[in-house]
Amino acid sequence: MKQRNVFIRYLLVLMLIATFVACASTPKHESTGEYVDDSVITTKVKSLLAEDDFLKSFKISVETYKGIVQLSGFVNSQNAVDKAGQITWTVKGVKSLKNNLVVK
Repeated sequence: MKQRNVFIRYLLVLMLIATFVACASTPKHESTGEYVDDSVITTKVKSLLAEDDFLKSFKISVETYKGIVQLSGFVNSQNAVDKAGQITWTVKGVKSLKNNLVVK
C-alpha cells in the first residue's frame, strides 16, 4: 500500500511538471498566455483601424506574434500607411511593428 501511494505521488508530480512544460514558450512557439495577449492586441488594432473613417475602406490584415504586429494589405496613399502605423502604436502591448502595407 505504501509503494502504491509513493507511485501515485511521483506520477502526480510528473504530470504537474509536464503541464508546466507544455505551457511554456519556446523561440518558435508561444505560450498560452502569449497567444491570448497577441489575440487581444490583434483585436484592438483591427477595431481601431475599422473605427477610423480614413482607413475603414481598406482591407488591412493584422497579425501579432509575441507583441510584434504585422500590417499587410493595399492602401491608396502613404498617408494611409503612416496613419495605420500610428494607430497600431497606440495599442498597449505592441513591442514592434512591421508595416507591410503597399501603396497601389
